[in-house]
Amino acid sequence: MNYLKFTQYAYLLAGILFTVDAFVKWNSKQNFTISIIFAGVCLFLFFFRRKFAKKFDAHNKKP
Repeated sequence: MNYLKFTQYAYLLAGILFTVDAFVKWNSKQNFTISIIFAGVCLFLFFFRRKFAKKFDAHNKKP
């Protein structure tokens, strides 16, 4: 289950990459809407997974 702590950072990395992709498309006057949506979803999933990972760890540490 230790790998689940690192998957949240994959979402963060994907969110950053989609944000950069949207910025590049915006500067070249292309449609960047889908990249912004994916970046938002990835960032939401990062914070969602992070919150529940902390909650799961706190639950496991209780006696």
